[in-house]
Order: sequence, then structure tokens, then C-alpha cells
Amino acid sequence: MFALPSMWNLIVSTIVFFIAAWYIHRYLEEQGIPKGMTRSLLVFVLASMVSWGAGEAVDWLTGAQAGV
Repeated sequence: MFALPSMWNLIVSTIVFFIAAWYIHRYLEEQGIPKGMTRSLLVFVLASMVSWGAGEAVDWLTGAQAGV
């Protein structure tokens, strides 16, 4: 069943998203990958995955239960 994330999940995952996006963007820039839609989408997807993982880790550490 669908459960809303905890407040800590939202706060931490938002912060982690922007930090991850900045680092990934910087890394791809250093590798010489040209700017474009594909690179922007890659940064977005990877930062979203890292953010989602951080949010799940926060829920696991705080003991938030799914479906409650």
C-alpha cells in the first residue's frame, strides 16, 4: 500500500538531490561530455536515484514503517 514519506525523508532527499546533481554535473563536465538533453537527463536520473536511496536509508534508520 502507498505510504507517505516521513518529514526527514523529504528534507534529506531534497538536500541529497541537489548535492548529487552538482557533483554528477561537475564530473561529466570534467570528462568532456558535451552539454545537451541526454546529459541533463542522465544527471537528473542519477541524482534522483541517489536521492531516493538516501530517503529510504533515512526511513530505515528512523524506523518509519511502510503503510502506517
